[in-house]
Amino acid sequence: MTRHQIEQLLRKVKAGTLSIEAAVEALRALPFEDLGFAKVDTHRELRTGFPEVIFCAGKTPQQVLSIAQTLSKHHQIILATHATEEIFHTLREAGLVGEYNEIARTIVLRPPGVREEPTEKKGCVLVICAGTADLPVAEEAAVTAETMGSYVERLYDVGVAGIHRLLQYREQLWKARILVVVAGMEGALASVVGGLVDRPVIAVPTSVGYGASFGGLAPLLTMLNSCAAGVAVVNIDNGFGAGYFAHLVNFLAESVEAVECA
Repeated sequence: MTRHQIEQLLRKVKAGTLSIEAAVEALRALPFEDLGFAKVDTHRELRTGFPEVIFCAGKTPQQVLSIAQTLSKHHQIILATHATEEIFHTLREAGLVGEYNEIARTIVLRPPGVREEPTEKKGCVLVICAGTADLPVAEEAAVTAETMGSYVERLYDVGVAGIHRLLQYREQLWKARILVVVAGMEGALASVVGGLVDRPVIAVPTSVGYGASFGGLAPLLTMLNSCAAGVAVVNIDNGFGAGYFAHLVNFLAESVEAVECA
């Protein structure tokens, strides 16, 4: 339940068009709904500004469906990550309208009647990735920030093996409000970007690389030991966490400055 929904509920009680008993019934499931296998946090958007996100890995399609149906009763937009096509088809067959991003493995659901773009995208989050193999993590970050309401631009395949590709887009780097840098192998791209801009950089190590990268541990350590100031690091392959944090910083900055990408 959102702040707006609660305000509407209270106004109806004040106007006498809704009984106290009915209002209590509507608020009864405010903290969470217990589905047995999951306790769905219907209160999260009110606390944090965005609904609970469904992490699909390890869940059956029916479990994801039950959680999505519960969230759709309370929220105008639902994000699911690490989703499969099977899960997407299960949701669609049950009447839930949504978009599946095959690369990002994300599903964005909007209950019937909700416009595809409910709010104007604001600010500028620039998502950068080193190579094509890093795209799944980069796209997860981009979709997350976009779904939450940030304007997102993408700059892909600009790794340090061909640094001239990145330098070609210096103007785009400088115009961004916050940058998400996704890289595997040795993970040096985050330090390079951090040394070129005066904005926050969120570094995302990926598990892309040969054996000595230890499934993303090598780029994680490189990013943690970055010489560039202003670089923060999330966990290996955590595009969702990077996109979420980028949005929070972007919208916090929205209240104190107006920076446009275009």
